[in-house]
Amino acid sequence: MTIDAFTKALKPSRKITGIAAALLPFERDGRIAVGAFQEHLRRTHRAGLQNAVNMDTGYANYLDDEEKREVLRWTREALGPGVPFVAGAYVEGRQGDVVALYRHYMDEIVEAGGTPILFQTSRIHGLPPRKKVETYRSICKGYPAVIGFELGKMFAPNGEIFDEETFKGLLDIPELVGAKHSSLDRTVELNRLQLRDRHRPDFRVYTGNDLGINMIEYGSDYLLGLATFAPEKFAERDRLWEAADAGYYALSDALQYLGNVAFRNPVPAYKHSAAVFLHLMGRIPTNLPHPKCPSRPAWEADILRDCAARLGLANG
Repeated sequence: MTIDAFTKALKPSRKITGIAAALLPFERDGRIAVGAFQEHLRRTHRAGLQNAVNMDTGYANYLDDEEKREVLRWTREALGPGVPFVAGAYVEGRQGDVVALYRHYMDEIVEAGGTPILFQTSRIHGLPPRKKVETYRSICKGYPAVIGFELGKMFAPNGEIFDEETFKGLLDIPELVGAKHSSLDRTVELNRLQLRDRHRPDFRVYTGNDLGINMIEYGSDYLLGLATFAPEKFAERDRLWEAADAGYYALSDALQYLGNVAFRNPVPAYKHSAAVFLHLMGRIPTNLPHPKCPSRPAWEADILRDCAARLGLANG
């Protein structure tokens, strides 16, 4: 793909739909910091972004089913009735029929007032495109709205980037209203956008590229773990883009600098970076990640303090 293809694909002054994958914070004794979590959800909503819970940023692969139900309950309690949010349906490692498993967790999400997003499972990786699409069609049938998910293996071994035939087939599922794309590859994502524009323009592609957050310039919306670090700055950036304000570029660059620091290898340790950053800002009680999460070095706070300064953020 040429640079010219990206230039032609620019979509200026577009209203962006932003979703922040919420970090789950912890107390010093290892308990989930429920109050801080709920206030973080409210802060994100006040900023103008939608929340996504039980995502990778919220340790979906480490929580048991009861803990995830509690997260749904805390989310609804924090946001109040009628406020939309997204929540992950995670079936990897569970036994039973794949379609029935997904629909069980999706029912819990919908009952709590959320929109399900379908974490991939390795159990359907090897299916041919037509069979894979039919499986997703059965999973989604009858729900008001479902979001799909493409997740690169640098994030999780159960992730998969679909071939073009599969992705095009997913566009034909009416209940599937969008998909998060986390390949970290701009050219693959731009191909998704071009296929979307030709085949189903109302379908939303939510970039998950924390190393290329300016994919919004080309037609992507976003569902990012990076957005949980500073939701108010992401919302400000989005408004600047819509208003065609050149201030967009400096703010986008500062946010991308934060993304490049936080999402360096090992990529899953970005969740510890998020805890360190939010603790620096006085927004959560500790800088502790989930005990199973890869950790960052002791000097992480020093480089993240510089990131916060570039964004004009101060403690609290």
